[in-house]
Amino acid sequence: MTRRQKRLSIIAGLGSVLAVAAGLIFFALRDQIVFFYSPSEILEKQIATGTPIRLGGLVKANSCSRAGETTDFIVTDGATEMTVAYTGLLPDLFRSNQGVVVEGAMAINGKFTASNVLAKHDENYMPKEVVDKLKATGEWQRQANADGAVIPEVLANDNCSARTLAQTVAATGT
Repeated sequence: MTRRQKRLSIIAGLGSVLAVAAGLIFFALRDQIVFFYSPSEILEKQIATGTPIRLGGLVKANSCSRAGETTDFIVTDGATEMTVAYTGLLPDLFRSNQGVVVEGAMAINGKFTASNVLAKHDENYMPKEVVDKLKATGEWQRQANADGAVIPEVLANDNCSARTLAQTVAATGT
């Protein structure tokens, strides 16, 4: 065997080993590559209690309730609703009909216990996957003005807005 043939066989062997390693990694992570699961997908896949995942969807209108430092709210994808319990400060942009992704795990009682809440960063942003799923279920109802700019939907009596939750805390002291 010449030097060139040896070099090519070594490169081909290393390439094969890398391809097999990449295939094994992708096979092992096939369910974890998803950015988030919708409430329907979580129920469909019957994800085990305590498995860390991300849940994405819209915050259901006026579904927030606060007890001490814990806020309960409902995330929906239009077909299925899931109750989320979060202990901590919610993002300032958190409100009803808002796209949200929460990180956490399913609890034994059927609630999703969140460790982190991610709200969209401005009135025009929503993850593509959330938009596609909402359009598929017929729940996508964004309106635009004459210039084509999206009109944010803010409810005057929204009990999920950060301002309303802060006023509740100030009034009750909890």
